Amino acid sequence: MVPSKRVYLLLVLGIAMSTTGYAYAPILSLFISIRATIAITVLFDAIILGLMVADGLRVRRSRVQITRELPSRLSIGRDNPVVLKVTSPNTDAQIEIRDYYPTGFGVSTPALSAIVPSNSTEELTYTVHPTQRGEFPWGNIQVRQLGLWGLAWDDWQIPQSLPVKVYPDLVGLRSLTIRLTLQSSGSMRQSRKTGIGTEFAELRNYRSGDDLRFIDWKATARRVGAYGNAMPLVRVLEPEQEQTLLILLDRGRLMTAKVQNLQRFDWGLNATLSLALAGSHRGDRVGVGVFDRQMHTWIPPERGQHHLNQLIDRLTPIQPVLFESDYLGAVTNVLQRQTRRALVVVITDLVDVTASTELLAALSKLAPRYLPFCVTLRDPQVDRLADTFTDDVAGAYTRAVALDLLMQRQVAYAQLKQKGVLVLDAPANQIADQLVERYLQLKARNQL
Repeated sequence: MVPSKRVYLLLVLGIAMSTTGYAYAPILSLFISIRATIAITVLFDAIILGLMVADGLRVRRSRVQITRELPSRLSIGRDNPVVLKVTSPNTDAQIEIRDYYPTGFGVSTPALSAIVPSNSTEELTYTVHPTQRGEFPWGNIQVRQLGLWGLAWDDWQIPQSLPVKVYPDLVGLRSLTIRLTLQSSGSMRQSRKTGIGTEFAELRNYRSGDDLRFIDWKATARRVGAYGNAMPLVRVLEPEQEQTLLILLDRGRLMTAKVQNLQRFDWGLNATLSLALAGSHRGDRVGVGVFDRQMHTWIPPERGQHHLNQLIDRLTPIQPVLFESDYLGAVTNVLQRQTRRALVVVITDLVDVTASTELLAALSKLAPRYLPFCVTLRDPQVDRLADTFTDDVAGAYTRAVALDLLMQRQVAYAQLKQKGVLVLDAPANQIADQLVERYLQLKARNQL
């Protein structure tokens, strides 16, 4: 039971009455004594405290009921909604709620307050923003409910403790699934283009602007012979399916650094799953390897939604480590496991030209038999520092360092491109979308 502000105000009023009675006691000695004034004040305060206790006891007979609803799997780096359903049995209830979410989670509203009408249910919603993957304990719900007279808060806990799991960005994966589906079917279906891809899709009438090289003269001749219609028919091709996509995710020292409150590895893991989803949606076989100084996890390439669920379950518990990554060892491992041509995507980061020497040597072993693709996660803060002009000496030095880092990255990328390696360097928080878009372009152009 916790006193409300109204109780404190009334008690202060009683003290004020006592002080006033004491000050005027000599003048009013014929009517009232100092002892009588104090006694009246004490009696007044006692009545207030008694009413407070009675008010608090009454609340216990009409406590609200609260249940918590939250996603079964939370997404890292996202605002995950948490819904508290509050039911008031027979009286209007003024409540304050504090939910004991896991320590370290960002939260939109630490405390919630509401007035719930009698015999009704209201939903109070707030969001949590986890920045680490794993399993975390979620505690009970702390509730305060104000009495009918407004004198006491009844304070108690509702047992709702449970473990919760934080996964990679599943919200982003759901959005990507919808986007890929809309792109390939329904009213948003992209029109197939002649000459794009290698697999035959359909024949259609010639349209202005179509490449004459893709006119199917035999089909056109048969059509003229059968129907007397001289409209040429063109072959429509689509990207080849059942190709192999291998994703190598670095979990070494460079991937432990934080970018916008998430480790680089988490951004890389989100990009890995997004690319795997796009590959599965396009009919490719997708395999994933996670490496540091050795191949930590290897998931052979397969197709289908079941395989994507397996990727999520197996990759979620993995954390980055403070070991230097062995790129040559990772690539050699892939060469031993995969004999057919494949798109090999290495997700990592670069520091300078010297540090990228081993990565360059490793990716060079893949070309030309495989199609190597180097993906690096840039820190947006470095871009901002490089673009910020300042007259301050310390600021100018910081900008010079940022510019030098960006220049060395560009030199390293130029060397990779000279060896036939595809390169994508993008801010870590944008890498997933840009990687998926680049992959779809590779498929459309049949570069694999």
